[in-house]
Amino acid sequence: MSEKTRYTDAELEEFKEIILGKLEKAEKDYLIFKNSITHSDGNDTQDTSPTFKVLEEGAATLSKEEAGKLAQRQLKFIQYLQAALVRIENKTYGVCRETGKLISKERLRAVPHATLSIDAKKGQKS
Repeated sequence: MSEKTRYTDAELEEFKEIILGKLEKAEKDYLIFKNSITHSDGNDTQDTSPTFKVLEEGAATLSKEEAGKLAQRQLKFIQYLQAALVRIENKTYGVCRETGKLISKERLRAVPHATLSIDAKKGQKS
């Protein structure tokens, strides 16, 4: 029997459900980070007493920077997940872009936006 070159439609549907779940959570997390930067959630230092305000402004700046980095990282993750959905629609999902072989189901369940097999990923680090 020849080696599989792509996942079946049923398998792709399973991965699509995993990705959609992760995408929904990632988008919620992104909004939380974005809101913490813009203070649109109302939890900022505007209503604290002047005594604590000086101390909190420094912390707010740091947390804004951290939230900005986290928001950027989350947005990138969302883009990776969306690209994975496109690969599912094109029926190219789960194929290693280096070896052309199928990426293991275990890897795809853990990292659903993966485009490299474990062997190809290890080879990149050399």
